[in-house]
Amino acid sequence: MAKHEVVVVGAGFAGLQLVKKLRGAGAAITLIDRRNHHLFQPLLYQAATSVLSTTEIAWPIRQVLRDRQDVSIELGEVTDVDRAARTVRLADGTERHFDTLVLATGVEHAYFGHDEWRPFAPGLKTGADAAKIRNRILSAFELAERSDSAEARAALMTFVVVGGGPTGVELAGMIADLAHSTFPREFRRLDTHSARILLVEAGPRLLAAFDPRLSAAAQAALERRRVDVLLGEAVTSCTAVGVTIADRPVPAHTVIWAAGVAASPAARWLDVPADGSGRAIVLPDLAIPDDPAIFVIGDTALVHGPGGAPVPGLAPAAKQQGEYVARVIRAQLRGRPSRPPFRYRHQGSLATIGHRAAVADFGWIRLTGWLAWWVWGIVHIFFLIGARSRVAVALSWLWTYAKGQPSARIIDEE
Repeated sequence: MAKHEVVVVGAGFAGLQLVKKLRGAGAAITLIDRRNHHLFQPLLYQAATSVLSTTEIAWPIRQVLRDRQDVSIELGEVTDVDRAARTVRLADGTERHFDTLVLATGVEHAYFGHDEWRPFAPGLKTGADAAKIRNRILSAFELAERSDSAEARAALMTFVVVGGGPTGVELAGMIADLAHSTFPREFRRLDTHSARILLVEAGPRLLAAFDPRLSAAAQAALERRRVDVLLGEAVTSCTAVGVTIADRPVPAHTVIWAAGVAASPAARWLDVPADGSGRAIVLPDLAIPDDPAIFVIGDTALVHGPGGAPVPGLAPAAKQQGEYVARVIRAQLRGRPSRPPFRYRHQGSLATIGHRAAVADFGWIRLTGWLAWWVWGIVHIFFLIGARSRVAVALSWLWTYAKGQPSARIIDEE
């Protein structure tokens, strides 16, 4: 008798957790991803700002699942789903059959209808994005060192981060640390203290998902690092020479986009309702309407948590969804159709603001400053895959903490 075929698309936190929790379920699992590695995205900004190497926060999928004989791994990009034929279609034209399908395809950058800004303001979702941003940041300092033009040097030393969520706050804080703490003794002609870091947020405060007191603490910590925080203002234009904020042109060599995301086309593939960000609207058991064998999880899905609020796009939330759907699939395979609804358990929100500063919101307790920074570090090391990665990241952080010198300041050729 043929085994039940489970196809999982996406090896992020949700998809990989689901596959792990299906060990011994008796199914034939196919995991498809367009990249050959699982990336620990919460630390991606540290790769973008040269604190960590990408290899310290990414692991080959085949290595992670090397002991799972029930799992086949395919490097490929899914482009469509045929619900009637029970197949997924890949970019090369091939198809894969499924009995159960789980889409965990994540999100991509959203430029609010201005995709023409993409080349000038890269976002941060992949290892390649991190390398591109790191190259731009480091190259800006190198070019400014050589420049004899005050005007050109000012543009090179202006860094604009668009979006005041955790990624934007973390990037702005780390760039400020590079300019004011790491580089001053290393450049001879350039006063790196002259760097201007702008964090632009269209909303009324930073870190909108955090308690307002933590938002205020994060803003104060950034301002102590000489980051200019612009609230209630939006970028209205972005070109190769800079941005326009409201009606003010700002010449800038480096612009980083951290303002918005849009879900993958999963909802369109399945022809199911979606919200304004393209997230598939799923049932309480995370299946799509009218098809209990197709699930959408992670950032690709609109999932409601306690009180009806959307479940946040955090790694713990994605992992909880993956684990829950694995239990549902196991129950199906055993002929137990009962499906208690998914219940999200919020485990807290964390954001770092640079060297020795962070904010942590666990609901029952809120922390700021160096204590929050240590908690942030311990939590992130705990969630890394494998002892080797934990040791490598811990050593990199210890070196940066003790010497103030990020260890991955390499400009790669693009």
